[in-house]
Amino acid sequence: MRLIDTHAHLYLPEFDADRQAIVESAIAKGVDTIMLPNIDIDSIASLKALHELFPVNCLPMMGLHPTSVKADWELQLDAIKNELAGGKYVALGEIGIDLYWDQQYREQQISVFTEQLRLAKACQLPVAIHTREAFPLILDIVEREKTDGLKGVFHCFTGTADDARRIIDLGFLMGIGGVLTYKKSSLPEVVTGFSPDHFVLETDAPFLPPVPFRGQRNQSAYLIYIAQKLAEVCHTDLMTVAQMTTHNACKLFNCA
Repeated sequence: MRLIDTHAHLYLPEFDADRQAIVESAIAKGVDTIMLPNIDIDSIASLKALHELFPVNCLPMMGLHPTSVKADWELQLDAIKNELAGGKYVALGEIGIDLYWDQQYREQQISVFTEQLRLAKACQLPVAIHTREAFPLILDIVEREKTDGLKGVFHCFTGTADDARRIIDLGFLMGIGGVLTYKKSSLPEVVTGFSPDHFVLETDAPFLPPVPFRGQRNQSAYLIYIAQKLAEVCHTDLMTVAQMTTHNACKLFNCA
């Protein structure tokens, strides 16, 4: 059984002590492909280093995370554009809007997100979208920018059933992670109304570990726990979830 982790930050300092072992453990558990979304200028070097260490298994994205859109956003965005022009990336990510922590740069976040959507279309790359406290605003923007050349995934989906239907109507996928396993999460109730063929799996490691690892560092090997829970709430079996989500990921990110 093959699984794909469509969103993991294994290049972050949390993995400095055992990064290679963490990737090898994931591969041994059937998670043979791990997508690496970028954050900002400071994360580029470590992201590329991990890709060079595991060029077949760890596939890089390039983008500017919304929480890194600050006073120097223009400098940050120029660096992202330069990387995209000179490197081989599987997606623009992660990009989006995050109004949970700070709304000081709200308008700049909207501008940067819109520009990166257009950049994705120009580069013919999918997008990995970060959304926090940004529904329905972010859907309005994607709907406005949508063309046949724009596709992607709403990473760490925690929206409503209405949000999910709008995402499906856009032809986008939803990234399902550890939140699905949390006791107080409303996500299982939302997800149960949809087929697994609308989803991809992700860990967002080192963040959001699934039960039974809450409070610990997340890692790609834990993806199986998310897959098992998705099978349960979608009233299907694990193999079906694995096959559907892996197919979706391969098609979206153009990987074998």
